[in-house]
Amino acid sequence: MHVLVIGAYGSAGAAAAETLTDHVGSEIGRLTLVDDGDPGGGLCIRNGCMPSKEVLSTAAHRFQARVDDRLAGDPQTIDLDRAVARKDDHVDRFAAHRREGIHELTDREGVEFIHDTARFVDDRVVDIDGDRYEPDYVVIATGSSPFVPDLPGMDAIEPLTSKDVLSATDLPASGIIMGFGYVGIELVPYLAEAGVDLTVVEHDDRPIDEADPIFGDELMTLYREEFGVDILTNTTEQRIEPTEDNGVRLHVDDAGDTTDNRAIEADALFTFTGRRPSTDRLGFDTTAIDPGEGWVDDTMAAVDDERVFVVGDANGREPILHVAKEHGATAADNILAHHAGEPMEAYENVHHHVIFSGASVYPFARVGHTPETAESAGHEVVTATRWAKDDGVFTVKDLPYGLARLTVDSDDGTVLGYQGLHAHADTMAKTLQILVENEGDVREVPDRAYHPTLPELLDGLLRETVSKLA
Repeated sequence: MHVLVIGAYGSAGAAAAETLTDHVGSEIGRLTLVDDGDPGGGLCIRNGCMPSKEVLSTAAHRFQARVDDRLAGDPQTIDLDRAVARKDDHVDRFAAHRREGIHELTDREGVEFIHDTARFVDDRVVDIDGDRYEPDYVVIATGSSPFVPDLPGMDAIEPLTSKDVLSATDLPASGIIMGFGYVGIELVPYLAEAGVDLTVVEHDDRPIDEADPIFGDELMTLYREEFGVDILTNTTEQRIEPTEDNGVRLHVDDAGDTTDNRAIEADALFTFTGRRPSTDRLGFDTTAIDPGEGWVDDTMAAVDDERVFVVGDANGREPILHVAKEHGATAADNILAHHAGEPMEAYENVHHHVIFSGASVYPFARVGHTPETAESAGHEVVTATRWAKDDGVFTVKDLPYGLARLTVDSDDGTVLGYQGLHAHADTMAKTLQILVENEGDVREVPDRAYHPTLPELLDGLLRETVSKLA
């Protein structure tokens, strides 16, 4: 059996390659790994989660010094040149480590790496620099790229994407934000701490669609009060145009009014409007594969060709690092199963997301169900909610914003889900993941606190839900 992986440097491609390499010489006779990244290293490492956390850390340090009224004097400003230089140095080393790891796989006989562009020229026939490959299976892991919406007038301006922000050593004095999802929620505080006056366009009542409404409301309060961000809710972009002074003017409608009734001006437009799969160069028009909605099933196989697997951001299903890795491993396992004539397994995961909101000082985390999704799944639930401002430890550490909510099955005490928008919610999420994925009984969690620590918030949630069950 011959397997070809396109996009081996990325997180999903690397996971597939590493899993498949373990079977070279037994189930797999030949494994070809391809990537044309220059220098390469994967989206997360070079332009995604790793560099974004680096720059967010500078915003976090400035923010906490700025808002703490026990400290005297003006806070330091972010040195963009130094921030970007340090970020570049770190991601270059991380990317080099990823590349070395992929190249080391070729130490095993039967594994080859090709640094070039791969393109389909027929069903499962791939051209690489004029050479034709006809593997038994293909794994596509080509990642994604920033999506810029086709708004009228967009071709007359130069919007800044997340990639641009992560490399910027000079930022405009003011900006309009299109897109208040994961990327926008994370980068808005960084831009604000870097001195950019921001107006955010939010289409709905609030951000964080995956959470109970109270969390999106709290996040908006934090951004308005502490970061000075103007958030326009229930507002939709209509058209955009350049101004005479090289700025931008965005025309919007408010609360569903489709008339052109408001214009916002700023020095620049930031488009944090999601990502699109990077599949345009793959030549799908020469194959039976139609990369439209629902084109990849739960086994990671393309619905039009069960021997082509699409993983990570490339399939457009759930563009998150840890999911990409799990996609890659799932595809590898299913290739082996399909080749052996065994049924393939569908990829399933418990909802587990983190958004590094509030300059990563106040991250949002969700594990498992919300009360609404739990009830939709047939559970009867009890919940507990605690606010950081009502917890003494958060108060003395000057971390007053945020809240957490626990959802428990009212019949058997099974922990079904956790939502947290508060300091260190990201680190507490692992504890809740263990409880949720192992279907832990809330009554069996040890009632023991290690005072004074922020996870006491969880103790309060656990005790309250236990009392409700009783």
